Amino acid sequence: MNKLLYATALATLLASPTLAAERINVLVEGGGEMLQKDVAAKFTADTGIEVNFTVVPYQGVFDKLSAEVASGASSFDVATIDVVWNAKFANYVEDLSDLFTDDVRADLPPTLLADAKVNGKMIGMPAWANAEIVFYRKDLFEDPKEKADFQAKYGYPLAPPKTWQEWRDMAKFFTRSTKGDGTIDFWGTDTIGTFAEEWMAHVLQAGSPGVILDKDDNVIIDNEAHRKALEFYIAPHCVDHSVPENVNEIGWGEAQNLFYQGKTAMMKFWAHAYKMTPKDSVVNGKVGVAPMLAGEAGVAAIPGPWYNVVPSTSKNKDAAKKFIAYAEAHNALGIEAPLGLAATNSAYKSYFGKPGYEHFGPLLETLSAPATQGRPLNEHFQEIVDEAVLPAVQKALTCKADVADVLAEAKSNIQDILHP
Repeated sequence: MNKLLYATALATLLASPTLAAERINVLVEGGGEMLQKDVAAKFTADTGIEVNFTVVPYQGVFDKLSAEVASGASSFDVATIDVVWNAKFANYVEDLSDLFTDDVRADLPPTLLADAKVNGKMIGMPAWANAEIVFYRKDLFEDPKEKADFQAKYGYPLAPPKTWQEWRDMAKFFTRSTKGDGTIDFWGTDTIGTFAEEWMAHVLQAGSPGVILDKDDNVIIDNEAHRKALEFYIAPHCVDHSVPENVNEIGWGEAQNLFYQGKTAMMKFWAHAYKMTPKDSVVNGKVGVAPMLAGEAGVAAIPGPWYNVVPSTSKNKDAAKKFIAYAEAHNALGIEAPLGLAATNSAYKSYFGKPGYEHFGPLLETLSAPATQGRPLNEHFQEIVDEAVLPAVQKALTCKADVADVLAEAKSNIQDILHP
């Protein structure tokens, strides 16, 4: 379907009668409301259908939708859900396959399409997506003395890191005592010990066919790619000592604060943070961005998309589908919101070259990379992460355990979860 035909089809959908729907109710968390507020206002202006947002905390979306599913009666016509819940709710939402035209499919990164399909149906439309990319200090990477010193020590130019080895080299290079007293107070990067997603991205970079589970739900956490990725992940802490020592106390927030406070030279972080650098930060105006690192399989990340779904109990399914189709067609309207995210290729590309949006190129390259893929769409996956995967990463970060043994133990624990 070409763009003109798609526009015509969308206009026909919006003009079709909507039974008993002057308003639709959308369940969403706070950031999601901000990203969809402008498109909702335009949708109401164009269709006359009001959009009411019920805004709850992150976990509240899961809890409220779960309660409505259990009761069999829904107050919501659309729910915006995290991809980690797609498998949980797949049997309780409408099939949106008819909204995924050829043009819609061509305008979405493949991994977002893959995560939308559960049990043979397209359970939701991507509303926005995020992924980790590389952040670095431009003032350091462009400093003539730093460049000369790095070249002399490592034999190649200092530039935004692309590979695992470059990441380790640059992290070691920038780790130093800035006061000259021998006490390290500036690190090349950080290692996150309270979440496992960053390690899982490296698993894909190493060429694993999946993360933790393969497409048939076989446990593959002990394969060669997982082992290589875990050895790489713990190396800056256990071998190179190029990160703060308290790794098991560092999460996303702590990693972000270390970088904003001028304590690290690089970080791997969710792309939205580029736009949210505090104005009073010592690194404001000095932040550079690049695609996520590449291993043997190339650049790869674990995306963080959110999906608009229609609960099967919705009383206004036609109007709900109209809103979801409209939101996809006008996806760029969310970019001016504080989080500044979208889902479609065209939305991101429409901001290429605009000051303040330099992170969109690296983000889209990372999202669209062939090795990038989502978490397994298994309803037990979060339990698997909490009870087996994260403990394995944290055990490896003690630097006292054999990585192969750690992964073998994790495999056994996962199999117990899947087959109690």
